[in-house]
Amino acid sequence: MRLLIFIAIIYIVYKVLKSWMLKNLPAAGPSDSGRTSAEIDDVMVKDPYCEVYFPKRKGIQLKVKGEDLFFCSPECRNRFIESRSDQ
Repeated sequence: MRLLIFIAIIYIVYKVLKSWMLKNLPAAGPSDSGRTSAEIDDVMVKDPYCEVYFPKRKGIQLKVKGEDLFFCSPECRNRFIESRSDQ
């Protein structure tokens, strides 16, 4: 019986110390790249011509009628322009 009480006391002390230690940890600050871990690195967009998803920052931008379109490659952008000029 004493052994069970001793184990229970050890377990409670462990949980209290763990809770206290986690509370005192510093909040997630900026990482090496200047971003916090919760920030999104980049947004995925869909190529309007080939319909492939890719990171927006790597896209080729084209403004059509006031709307910004992003393409995965210059070839897709050129094909899109050609298909629009045929109409």
